Parts: sequence; C-alpha cells; structure tokens
Amino acid sequence: MSASRHERGAAMLAAVDGPAGLAVVEGLAKSFPDFARYLLEFPFGDIYARKGLGLREREIATVAALCALGHALPQLRVHVHAALHVGCSPSEIVEVVMQMAVYAGFPAALNGLAVVREVFAESGISLPLAAQ
Repeated sequence: MSASRHERGAAMLAAVDGPAGLAVVEGLAKSFPDFARYLLEFPFGDIYARKGLGLREREIATVAALCALGHALPQLRVHVHAALHVGCSPSEIVEVVMQMAVYAGFPAALNGLAVVREVFAESGISLPLAAQ
C-alpha cells in the first residue's frame, strides 16, 4: 500500500508542479526522509489523486488557502507556479488572490499579490491590469 501511495504521490506531484516539485522533495529527503515521504503520500498520493476535482480546481483552492493563511508565502510561490503549470490563467490567479481580501483581509491579499507579481516577473508574464 505505501509503495502505491508513494508512486501515486510522485506522479501527482509531477503533474502539478513538473520536475521542480520532485526536486524539492528529493532535496528534502536528504535531510528529512520521513517528511519527504509524508509529503508525497498524503497530500499528493491521497488527496490530489482523488477524483472529485481536477488539478486546476485543486490549485485554485490551494492558492486561496495559502494566501488566506498569510504565513505560507514560500508555499504560495510554489503553488502559483503550479497553478500556471496546470492551466490557470494569470488573470484567474490574480482574481483568486484579490478575492482573499474579502475573506482573509487586505494584508493577506496584498502579501499574496506581491508573491504573484514576483512569480509572474520570473516567468515573463505581464500582470493583468484590469478584470475583463
């Protein structure tokens, strides 16, 4: 069972984040192998692999949750990249983070938008200036 969860988790992580995600887990495994295994098996092997939502929808929810937390900016950065990787448009990502101003407050949304700006700049993506 565990090998199956591990393999499924590695496949889902690759689908969500490409080779960058697997590289993060491999680096983590050098110092904290148990935690790296948990990271693959539970979120990606069990939750992301469920049939109820597609990867796009899961990444929209993840970006919203990480933004709302307000203290997970490195993880938000990873998942903004992942959202782009699974087909979310830059405009959708900006709208999701702006929506968090209503439910998580302006500081959380401002911090989230700063991460979005950085990720878009690194990726050569122009910021959407206004909602369509």
